[in-house]
Amino acid sequence: DVEKEKETHNYLSKEEIKEKVQKYNLAVTDKLKMTLNSNGIYTGFIKVQMELCRPPQTSPSSNGCMNTLHISSTNTVGEVIEALLKKFLVTESPAKFALYKRCHREDQVYACKLADQEHPLYLRLVAGPRTDTLSFVLREHEIGEWEAFSLPELQNFLRILDKEEDEQLRSLKRRYAAYRRELEAALGEARTPG
Repeated sequence: DVEKEKETHNYLSKEEIKEKVQKYNLAVTDKLKMTLNSNGIYTGFIKVQMELCRPPQTSPSSNGCMNTLHISSTNTVGEVIEALLKKFLVTESPAKFALYKRCHREDQVYACKLADQEHPLYLRLVAGPRTDTLSFVLREHEIGEWEAFSLPELQNFLRILDKEEDEQLRSLKRRYAAYRRELEAALGEARTPG
C-alpha cells in the first residue's frame, strides 16, 4: 500500500486528481470537502491529534485534542507542523515535533513518522475521508535530547550552566575558607600554652 501511495503520488494526472477529489467528496460525512482549483492544486482539511508527552509552552488544553487544519495539496509536513504550532501559540522549535500517520489495517494500528517533504492532504485524498482508515498525530520528535534545540537555545543553556557553575564554585570556596579559619583558630589555640 505504501509503495502504491508513492507511485500514484508521482504519476497522478489532473484528470485522476479530479476523479479522486470527486470520489472523496461523495464519501465525506462531516462537510469537510476538498476543492479542486483549475491549476490542479486542491485544498481541504486534515484532522490532527495532539499527543505530547508534556504540554507545550502554551495552554495545556491543546494536548490531546483533535485539530482541524485547512491546507493545500502543496503544503508539506514541515509546513503543517509550523501551522499547528502557530495556531496554538507554541513558541518551541518545530524541530522538536514530528507528524505521524496512523493507519488501521486488519485490526492492527501502525504509526509511521512522515518525512518533512511529504504532503498530508495527498495522503488524506488517497485514503479517503475516514479517520479510522488514516489519521494524523503530532508528537514530540523522537531524537536525541539536545538535537531538538536551536543554536540560540543551546547557547542559553551553556550560559545558565556557566552561571550555576560559578555560583557553586563561590559557595564551595566560601565553605572551605570558613573551614580553614576554624582550623587555623583551633591550631592557634592548641599552640598557645594554657
